[in-house]
Amino acid sequence: MRLRLLLCWICAFVLLANDCAFAQSRAVRAVGSYWRSHESEIVDELVEFLKLPNVAADIPSMRRNAEALLEMMAGRGIEARLLETAGPPYVFGELRVPAATRTILFYAHYDGQPVDPSRWVGHDPFTPVLRDAPLEAGGRIIDFPTHEKYDPDWRLYARSAADDKSPIVAMLVALDALRAGSVDPTANLKFLFEGDEEAGSPNLGALVREHRELLMADLVVAADGPRDPSGRPTLYFGARGIVSAEVTVYGPLRPLHSGHYGNWAPNPAMRLAQLLATMKDPETGRIRVDGFYDDVVPLTDFEVQAIAEAPNDDLEQMQTFAIAAPESDGSRLLLLNQPSLNVRGLRSGWVGSEARTIVPDRAIASIDLRLVKAIDPGEQVRRLIAHIERQGYHVVTDEPDPDTCRRYPRLARVVTSDGYPAFRTSMDLPVSRALIAAVETHTGQSPVKLPTLGGSVPLYQFTDVLRVPTVGIPIVNHDNNQHSPNENLRMGHLWSGIEILASAMLIR
Repeated sequence: MRLRLLLCWICAFVLLANDCAFAQSRAVRAVGSYWRSHESEIVDELVEFLKLPNVAADIPSMRRNAEALLEMMAGRGIEARLLETAGPPYVFGELRVPAATRTILFYAHYDGQPVDPSRWVGHDPFTPVLRDAPLEAGGRIIDFPTHEKYDPDWRLYARSAADDKSPIVAMLVALDALRAGSVDPTANLKFLFEGDEEAGSPNLGALVREHRELLMADLVVAADGPRDPSGRPTLYFGARGIVSAEVTVYGPLRPLHSGHYGNWAPNPAMRLAQLLATMKDPETGRIRVDGFYDDVVPLTDFEVQAIAEAPNDDLEQMQTFAIAAPESDGSRLLLLNQPSLNVRGLRSGWVGSEARTIVPDRAIASIDLRLVKAIDPGEQVRRLIAHIERQGYHVVTDEPDPDTCRRYPRLARVVTSDGYPAFRTSMDLPVSRALIAAVETHTGQSPVKLPTLGGSVPLYQFTDVLRVPTVGIPIVNHDNNQHSPNENLRMGHLWSGIEILASAMLIR
């Protein structure tokens, strides 16, 4: 009797496993078949979306984007509505699935970085064009095909082509593809599309607190960021936080003739260069600001192993960017798990054809501080200010008057942003393992698993406020010129991205 019962349990398990495998393979066939037969329609929808200017400060344009998203979602049977904030509206949607065992919240942003049209080659940033190769490789503008297939190496150029409008469209098309193949997602699906992520997500915290119950899920899947350069599916389980500081060092009240006053009037450009040089070891690249690394949470053995298993393309990247040697010892992926101090811009006096023989009146450095898990943005800024004071500077936050300048031989103004902290989800959680397994089974490739994405996204609101595990599934090409002129999307990444995001809807 016991043997018969055991055999029955084994048979039931095998049948269930076979049913799961069949459903998954049917999903693979359905998604691939769908996008191959609908390439032009998918690109047409994306192109129309990309034509809408989407700089967060332009609220009327952002509302037109949000209304377009409402239409796109409602046309797919998603219950969608706007969630109003002090800035651009958020777009929320929900699709309930019978017999679902989980709820997944998909997140992306529909705003893009500001544009300088003069630096876009051959077209306006909100007039999408198709090129037959990357611009850097001499890619020519070609017509959008109506019947023929899209070459996977063609590139679509427009602001937000990669960051983040194509991932949004890929999510919605993934749902279309599953339905076309009569495959139901295994989870209830929620969607949240943000309109001011590129402005630092100033309204996300209030929105999450106000709509806590509405946004609750078992997992948040974010589609922001680039895929690993290897092209393999990529999962990131954390992202750096960020806070910025602008440091101004003062010299004479106005620029002075360098012949008459050089060697006598303090030169703020030179002093700022000397100050910045104290912040980082020139040999190791290690930051010399006291306490800068104090709160870093070490990687687990599981996370260290994941980095070791990821492709190491450091030499290739050095060749691409003409870098003779990296700034610090260690692989790029390991270093992403450390806090950083980056000088992102400098300004003082004039250069080039406008150069003039003067001692400048001031010098300005714009700095960004990338944060990792457990480092508080405000505390990291306080450490930076304390370091500046230890170099003999009196630090102010407002523009100093002449009397203040006369009082302090070394004077610096430091203006900081609020910033936001990093997040990191354990790779070893059951839901994390289920997602890894779904992507691997669905795509047939072992995904690259990153403890931390190098860029910053404010997903800590989900992990720290909602207490929901959050994982990123980026789909776009790593060389997409994100945040820069001539942003682009490789078409092959769009097609495979649809399949990857579909797999996230089928976790078990």
